[in-house]
Amino acid sequence: MTQPRYFRAARMTAASLAVGAMLLTGCTANVNKTSTSDAGANASAFLTIPREDMGTFVQNFNPFAPTVNPMVQQSIYESLLIFNPAKGDTVPWLATEWKAAEDGKSVTFTLRDGVKWSDGQPLVADDVAYTFELQKKIKGGFEYLDTVTAEGNKVTFNFNKPWSPALYDVGQLIILPKHIWAALPDPEKDANAKPVGTGPYTEVDTFQAQSFVLKKNPNYWQPEKQKIAGIKMLAFAGNDGANLAAANGDVDWAPQYIPNIEKTFVSKDKEHRQYWFPATGAMINWQLNTTKAPFNDVDVRKALSMAVDRDQVTKIGMSGYAKPADCTGLSGNYETWKNAAVKDNCTWTNHDVQKANELLDKAGYPKGADGKRTLKDGKPFEFKISVGATSSDWLSVANVIAQNLAEVGVTAKVESPDWAAVVAGYETGDFDSGIVWSANDPSPYKYFNTSMGTSTVKPVGTKTFDNYHRFGDTKADALLADFVGAADESKQKDIANKLQEEYNDVAPLVPLFSGPEWGAFNDTRFTGWPTEDNPYATLSVRSPTTVLILSTLEPRK
Repeated sequence: MTQPRYFRAARMTAASLAVGAMLLTGCTANVNKTSTSDAGANASAFLTIPREDMGTFVQNFNPFAPTVNPMVQQSIYESLLIFNPAKGDTVPWLATEWKAAEDGKSVTFTLRDGVKWSDGQPLVADDVAYTFELQKKIKGGFEYLDTVTAEGNKVTFNFNKPWSPALYDVGQLIILPKHIWAALPDPEKDANAKPVGTGPYTEVDTFQAQSFVLKKNPNYWQPEKQKIAGIKMLAFAGNDGANLAAANGDVDWAPQYIPNIEKTFVSKDKEHRQYWFPATGAMINWQLNTTKAPFNDVDVRKALSMAVDRDQVTKIGMSGYAKPADCTGLSGNYETWKNAAVKDNCTWTNHDVQKANELLDKAGYPKGADGKRTLKDGKPFEFKISVGATSSDWLSVANVIAQNLAEVGVTAKVESPDWAAVVAGYETGDFDSGIVWSANDPSPYKYFNTSMGTSTVKPVGTKTFDNYHRFGDTKADALLADFVGAADESKQKDIANKLQEEYNDVAPLVPLFSGPEWGAFNDTRFTGWPTEDNPYATLSVRSPTTVLILSTLEPRK
């Protein structure tokens, strides 16, 4: 999944409260069934979407908040441009064009004429400049960004050094209205309960703990593309409830993991139900907290990686939908960037119990008579794998890993509180290991920067939204610096090859599999969905491309 820019790549960005089956049943019972052929009813129906990792909603539409509601960054606010990984193209959005300086130290965007905020005020260049000022103040990041200047309908981003990945970095950040946010006493904590955005569906309606509706922006700049009446979000405390809603025809869009999808979803209405899982998602990593022994030992990281049976992980945990990772660390989104020599000669991402045992023995982690290993200080070699309770797929993955590790004498316990608690531990460094998404930009720069860049390493106790595993490598730093200074993609690819060689040497993470971008739909009520044959977007509801779907779908006639 492509990650929302205001938040880091954890599995979720909001609290997932445990809610029982009775609550789920009540939720699904309150929605309109999608099985209708009534054109009139379809025209007034809301596009219904489940959110599988939020048991309840709170009325918070602040994109800086950790408990922000879904669709804030897809339906309410918009970005200057949209990169579509399924097709590999870039769609101008709030900006109509852009131009990078020859020295690589600035990029200028031209704003689209006629765009208004939902309160009727015009979008102006100063909104863009203010958004980045606020973003840096609240969330940090963008260290390369020196100034943002607004003049007429143009916005220029000036960098303190050449920075080639900047186009998509700044271009895909959602833009906020200065006239609203500058007036707030505390923009970071304000609930933004009645958001003002440029997106197609901005008007919050019938908000409840279990559901809410977003109706049409009355001043949208593409009114001809607001063909549906609105969006209805439903809260679920796990995949199971969301999957039941999809199977029952209670939702139009099913963007969550669905096991055995042909049987449990498609077979119930083959005429109208489809799914598409392109391998354009982020790499899913098993991250080991390298501030703790023995995870600070590269031999341990590689041995544990070799103990993992990725074929079993993807078959059991991911129902065969995902492809096992290799030692380049790169997901399917970067096939054209992969170093063939590294990929073809992988060792530590291949399942090899014998070599894993040999490496642990050699590294000084002996196996006792009971078959269990100890650390160098004599304590048991045991730790936790933390995964949010609502993600049944990743819980299965973690359990497979734990079983695999037992074969090399290592004890891992799967811990599954709610995602909010898991992510809090990741952010402060208070965890042993966990399963996380990674950065998934158009180029692999951010992936390697957040995997190995020392600038992304924060001390334990200090919050970070990147590099939860807290690993830095000075050799990688030098290559990353070369990468951002290279404007030519062929040169960037040469540097990316070297980054993959370094990644292969130091194993900063344990890459597991390329994350499929989940997406299934029921077109009984709405048509115009992206598919493998028409990949104008992925079927994700959390991607920059989501707004392309929202502005394409139309009621079935």
